[in-house]
Amino acid sequence: MVTLPWENQTVVEFILKGFSSMPELNIFLFMTFLVLYILIISGNTLIVLLVLFSRPLHTPMYFFLVNLSFLEIWYTSNIVPNMLLIILARRKTISVAGCLAQFYFFGSLAATECLLLAVMSYDRYLAVCQPLHYPILMTGPFCIRLAASSWLCCFLLTTITMVPLSRLTFCGPSEIDHFFCDFAPLVHLSCMDSSLTETTAYVTSSAVTLIPFLFITASYSCILAAILRIPCGTGRQKACSTCSSHLTVVMVFYGTLIATYLIPSANSSQLLRKGFSLLHTILTPMLNPIIYSLRNRDIHEAMKKCLSKKPGFLR
Repeated sequence: MVTLPWENQTVVEFILKGFSSMPELNIFLFMTFLVLYILIISGNTLIVLLVLFSRPLHTPMYFFLVNLSFLEIWYTSNIVPNMLLIILARRKTISVAGCLAQFYFFGSLAATECLLLAVMSYDRYLAVCQPLHYPILMTGPFCIRLAASSWLCCFLLTTITMVPLSRLTFCGPSEIDHFFCDFAPLVHLSCMDSSLTETTAYVTSSAVTLIPFLFITASYSCILAAILRIPCGTGRQKACSTCSSHLTVVMVFYGTLIATYLIPSANSSQLLRKGFSLLHTILTPMLNPIIYSLRNRDIHEAMKKCLSKKPGFLR
């Protein structure tokens, strides 16, 4: 029996190959991703600051939007800075502990986004279908509990996956043909039986993606039925405008998620898989602030007020 060079050796760090198959594009990729990262951080930070300092935006819908924008900042920051580093670095390594930590935050934040989108669909359902009860039901403390529960639940669920994952032994090879530590390429490097880990991850990921998606679908089915019952065209337009931004974000998020994890087959090239992964790690966080501010009159008014205010030393 032939013994491979890495057998019986415990791996202490992984090599993230990233986009090393295209070294001639390193500078172009670095500059492109750096610009996109700056746009993501700037756009989402702007949304957070506008909502925090503009009293008319202190409503449940914008409270959840702040949570979503705050999440996008950390979701992208968990992956992109390290990706930029490995594009230019000669030694593209990450420790096993660092890799596990990156996957933990990636999984937790992605799951939290699913629940936050479901909570936001519930908020829109109450606003359209039960407008008279909306101020009574969507109180400040209730909104805080909904948001906090989403964060806490998803971080705890990901911990359930991390327990068996952290107990796996990695004996080599140590190369991950990806630009971050995703679950599948990480588990494939284990030299132990990973069936329990994969089953646990499948159950928890299905729970935090499928259940919120079904809830969102049910919410918008009720919203659509309520809109169709509105006799006035102006009333229908107003009801649609309150939901269009959120529905677009849901479609972009789940669309990129499906494109990343369901569409690629076993025969798909790894470069194609990386391209799909870029959709939900960069495209979605970049589009969210654009979608919410593009046709949002409240956001436009808040921006105008902030721009029209003179600094204190000019008054």
